[in-house]
Amino acid sequence: MKNVLVGFIVFLGYALHAEEGMLIPSLLQAFESDMKAKGMKLSAADIYSVNNASLKDAIMHFGGGCTAELVSEKGLLLTNHHCGLDAVQRHSSTEHDYLKNGFWAKQFSDELPNAGLTATRIVRIEDVTEAMMFGIQGLEDGNKIGEVLKRNMKKLIEDATRGTHYQGDVQAFDYGNSFYLMVKEVFTDVRLVGAPPSSIGKFGGDTDNWVWPRHTGDFSVFRIYAGKDNKPAEYNAENVPYTPIKHLKIAFNDRKKGDFTMVYGFPGQTEQHLTSGNLKYYIEKQRPMEIDMRTKSLAVINEAMTKSDLTRIQYMAKQARIANAWKKYIGQIDGLKQLDAVSLKKKFEAEYIAKANSKEEWSRYAPLIDRMNKLVDEKGVYEFNYTLFVEYLFVGPEYFRLARGMEDLERNYGKYRTNNELDAKVKAMIKGADGFFKNYDIAVDKGIFDVLTPTFKNYLDKRFVVPSLATSKLSEAIYSKSIFVNKEKYVAFLSKLTEKSFAKLAKDPGYKLFVESFNVMRNEIAAGSNDYNLEMDALLKDFVEGKLLMFPDGKNWPDANSTLRVTYGLLEGSAPVDGMAYTEHTTLKGMIDKYNTGNPDFDLDPKMIELYKDKKYGNYAQNGELWVCFTGSNHTTGGNSGSPVLDANGNLMGLNFDRSWESTMSDFYFDPNRCRNIVVDIRYVMWVMDVYCGAKNLVDEMVLVK
Repeated sequence: MKNVLVGFIVFLGYALHAEEGMLIPSLLQAFESDMKAKGMKLSAADIYSVNNASLKDAIMHFGGGCTAELVSEKGLLLTNHHCGLDAVQRHSSTEHDYLKNGFWAKQFSDELPNAGLTATRIVRIEDVTEAMMFGIQGLEDGNKIGEVLKRNMKKLIEDATRGTHYQGDVQAFDYGNSFYLMVKEVFTDVRLVGAPPSSIGKFGGDTDNWVWPRHTGDFSVFRIYAGKDNKPAEYNAENVPYTPIKHLKIAFNDRKKGDFTMVYGFPGQTEQHLTSGNLKYYIEKQRPMEIDMRTKSLAVINEAMTKSDLTRIQYMAKQARIANAWKKYIGQIDGLKQLDAVSLKKKFEAEYIAKANSKEEWSRYAPLIDRMNKLVDEKGVYEFNYTLFVEYLFVGPEYFRLARGMEDLERNYGKYRTNNELDAKVKAMIKGADGFFKNYDIAVDKGIFDVLTPTFKNYLDKRFVVPSLATSKLSEAIYSKSIFVNKEKYVAFLSKLTEKSFAKLAKDPGYKLFVESFNVMRNEIAAGSNDYNLEMDALLKDFVEGKLLMFPDGKNWPDANSTLRVTYGLLEGSAPVDGMAYTEHTTLKGMIDKYNTGNPDFDLDPKMIELYKDKKYGNYAQNGELWVCFTGSNHTTGGNSGSPVLDANGNLMGLNFDRSWESTMSDFYFDPNRCRNIVVDIRYVMWVMDVYCGAKNLVDEMVLVK
């Protein structure tokens, strides 16, 4: 009960710091007056309600990693271009280059299905802290506490979803100081409707990524389909467009500096409570290693993509995934150093310790910071090397992906056979080979392997040994002999698979390297990394509890954890560094100016230049200018990609797709003076659909409010 009370106190006290924080929608009543003071004309119930249709019913968790919003009565869904890029890429080929030229379905029957893609609506959010903690009083053994929590979670989910088609999960907030139940409706038939050409959807490429001023039309269009009963259903040609409980109307009115803005979405992860020692570790060790590994991979991929249309299609989505985090990490380090965030953390830590020592009942919080900083020094090596293996085995050479599936098959061969799952498993792997090798270039993969393997060896702590790494001419052996770099050999092996086949496979140089590496990661490093994180999380749980009690008016919003959140602020620019001021919006003129620099990241189709010269903006201009993007003082992070940015009346102003370069450090430390989210204006989105791409039928589905 104490934790619930503490949380309530924090939410009341935090309302004065609204620019920072990602708020739980079910608790918005505590912020309603502050939101209205900034211009909002809605009530908290308009934003989140269980018993009535509210804005939350139009917000979808897209594919588990982005956000999307419903914008028509026919289930039309908007998200970012980079969120839909995998789907566009899977449907693309040299004959149908949807990445380069765009794609627009003219009618429902032209819309393309996407196996495995989901869109999830939150039905309700419920505080279940007391129920989750029932039975753990007096327990000190972490494993026993975990068993009780797991049992309580299972019962809560079963009770919440019994007799419905809903799903549920329980998420920990503030490292287990509170828990919330999420009841969800998951749609599994999500079809691609449209995407602009990459000259719009990826305009600026890596040059502009995370940078303001921005001119990227980062949007794509999907549609949710359902069964005849309007409930989720697996893909079927007989399914019909979903009729939503709520869909967003389009803010077609002019914008101005100082307008209220609200972002509603599923932010992925922030880590605001880390100590100075942990932040120093990220700045000096982990992030530089990740940047180094990705810089080398990207050099290989980028060069190959410029030489072949096929390679460009094969690697565009992969390159974007690697490059996005790569540039973000560079910005994080730069921003944290400029802000001198480690010193700011140390200053707060001194205040925390002094506060803890001021009262006997708070004294147990005093040693926590020192213990966390020492833990980083003593066991951070496991976390570093675990991250290193992730970069090598999961982000690096692609053939490791097939080897990983084969290792699972070998390890669980007996179980799959006993459960009569073996044939289905093998058939799925054979079928999956088509998709893998369609987007695989052996020369590119070897190039990545050749630059990453020596780098991996240099970073690897000497206590962890992977024998194959000492093999001479390892790369030549793998890329000339391994079954994992050749479709015919791979499929032939699986087609004749028996239990004895694995003895032969053990000699495969590519498989041998993967298994040795994966075993070191799993058996020698994962346990140490897990222990490190368990210890750190336990300390952070107590540390946050102390913050809530001792600093009730502090900035103590719950870290993002991929659950539905609201953040609000204003449409405004910034002055992130001395002598530099950013305006709050960009226009089509800036896009043309960038094109004129000759940088290939700013290439445009001739049609865009013609439309600009003729000023063919239709009804989408404001004072003779076509706004492309704008910035707001909303606290966002990964996962907010595709989130709707709403005006004072809850109408859709644009799609959130990025943060400025100076804002990337906000995952660890938010500075309201410099942190800005970047939004593609919905009027530009509709102009591209209507005037540029001839998809006015989609604009006609939407309700425009001026």
